Amino acid sequence: MAEILIIDDEPGVLGILKKILESAGHSVSEAAEGEAALRQYEGRPADLVITDIFMPGMDGIEFLVHIRKTFPEARVLAMSGGGLLSRDQALSDAALLGADGILQKPFTKDEVLEAVARTMTSNTEE
Repeated sequence: MAEILIIDDEPGVLGILKKILESAGHSVSEAAEGEAALRQYEGRPADLVITDIFMPGMDGIEFLVHIRKTFPEARVLAMSGGGLLSRDQALSDAALLGADGILQKPFTKDEVLEAVARTMTSNTEE
């Protein structure tokens, strides 16, 4: 299965995603914000990065811009439950900036696994 890096500042979300993904056979690592995630990715690239959009420090949009510049081949699934922007607007912006997939919070186990499968198989050269 896949090596997946999850970025979210909410420990509860990290825990739920880790449980869902590991139960499906994936290997999971975690980061609480974008800068730490970039350092992790540089040292050990993951097959997929799942990033929240709204976080302190380097947020998901900044992370997406940086990873696209440095690692254009990286697969990124952006997720959001909203914030200053509507959830739909934040995810739309992430898709425009190069996210390979999007996931709305709150989510179900099936929605997570479907989004991961879609993102892992999406063609990044569309």
